[in-house]
Amino acid sequence: MTPTRRFALAVSLIAAMTVIGAAGYMLIEHWPLLDAFYMSVITISTVGFGEVKPLSPAGRLFTIGLIVTGVGSAIYLFSVIGELVVEGRLKEFLGKSAMNRKIHSLQGHVIVCGFGRFGRAVVEELSRKAVPMVVIEADPTRQAELDSAGALHVVGSALEDSVLEDAGIGSARAIIVATGSDADNVYITLSAREKNPKILIYARGDSDAGLRRLRLAGADQVVAAYQWAGMRIAASIIRPSVVDFLQLSVPGRESEVDLEEIRISRESPAAGKTIAAVERANPRLRIVALKRSDKPLEMIPGADTQIEPDDLLVVIGESDSLRRLASL
Repeated sequence: MTPTRRFALAVSLIAAMTVIGAAGYMLIEHWPLLDAFYMSVITISTVGFGEVKPLSPAGRLFTIGLIVTGVGSAIYLFSVIGELVVEGRLKEFLGKSAMNRKIHSLQGHVIVCGFGRFGRAVVEELSRKAVPMVVIEADPTRQAELDSAGALHVVGSALEDSVLEDAGIGSARAIIVATGSDADNVYITLSAREKNPKILIYARGDSDAGLRRLRLAGADQVVAAYQWAGMRIAASIIRPSVVDFLQLSVPGRESEVDLEEIRISRESPAAGKTIAAVERANPRLRIVALKRSDKPLEMIPGADTQIEPDDLLVVIGESDSLRRLASL
């Protein structure tokens, strides 16, 4: 058992003994709660204060038992604290406690399983847009990298249910399964879907069989990293100008030309207007796709298409024009 787990156990023992002691004095001596709690604390801590009130024989026997068990628990707690201080882990423990509190307060965050080359690229992109996330990494030697990246993280295997729960799987909106093993990714996908049926699952697969099984396991989107890289290189040879354009308009890169998605609110001036009217009012951009409720994504919507509240627009254009449209 690690020192941090022993510390948690020792604190739990002290708390339990204090509650048991207070309950015992209330039952045996019929003391009010405050007196019983006070007597329990001074007995366990052995501060040497006198009895709150004279004890009955039964109360004295109970106090002897409380001293033996309670003092033993207190000594165990102090020894664990000493071990943490001597080994330099106290700061680490306090840091983990603060991180766990932050993780448990998250709602609608993204979980990234695996901090390899693929997962690191995902984390960098999400960090650029300040997307709340938690990284699960099984290799403890990568903790320094996670600390330097400023990412909330859980060190452990995402194959374990407890690790997924520590990362807040129940309140997460999406999970990215990016370990180096197709089998592990399939298992994590199944576990994530079981624990949060509504979560969006994006999974990495390397083999055709792995991609197929990830889809069967319930992944909403699967990515073959090596396949995409190969297709990109081939496309840069066959259609170099198209690839240059795609590189220029990579979403979120804050370059001269950007690609962005914009959700139309009910208060937006764009609601009720046509595609053509919005493009005229916002020069140097084009609406290239429209997503409405549960309908399929409509590519190159007609100029006379009326924009409705809650529509999702995919827009390409100059960054300044996109920001002006998004601000509406």
